[in-house]
Amino acid sequence: MQVLVVSYNPLWPELFESEAQLIRSALPQISFLAHHIGSTSVPGLVAKPIIDILLEVDHLVDLDAYATSMEQIGYEVMGEYGIAGRRYFRKEGNNRTHHIHAFQKGDLHIKRHLAFRDYLRAHDEIAEEYGNLKRTIVQNGQHNINSYADQKDPFIKKHEKKALIWYAAS
Repeated sequence: MQVLVVSYNPLWPELFESEAQLIRSALPQISFLAHHIGSTSVPGLVAKPIIDILLEVDHLVDLDAYATSMEQIGYEVMGEYGIAGRRYFRKEGNNRTHHIHAFQKGDLHIKRHLAFRDYLRAHDEIAEEYGNLKRTIVQNGQHNINSYADQKDPFIKKHEKKALIWYAAS
């Protein structure tokens, strides 16, 4: 997958809400909370134009039973995909439009994602620094998703730690 980083689109929150409704219609028997996460959830932040959705479900086994329903609304079912306790779904293959990261309620990954999102929303200067880093990576020709992710990783790890402390205090 080739990385494209674009300016913030004020329609992203609406696209999240629309997709969350579609997911609810595909999972009528599953109780879950849907959160807009990732860079598209931070106003003003440049991002890959892919809506990241975090689902908090009561039981992953229940979600697993609805794999066909997720496929029917266009998602590729990827299983844990490298993170124990996660269910990962992606839409539109190499031209992705949405990612779903589903975890069982109480999983620490939920807190990590929400803390980082809220930290960036509350700290414009950090969000701007993150955006500049992403632009620089892509401008330097790093359009490969793995290289792009590797180069962002130190920034994310550093600020995730700060975000978790900040989140716990707020």
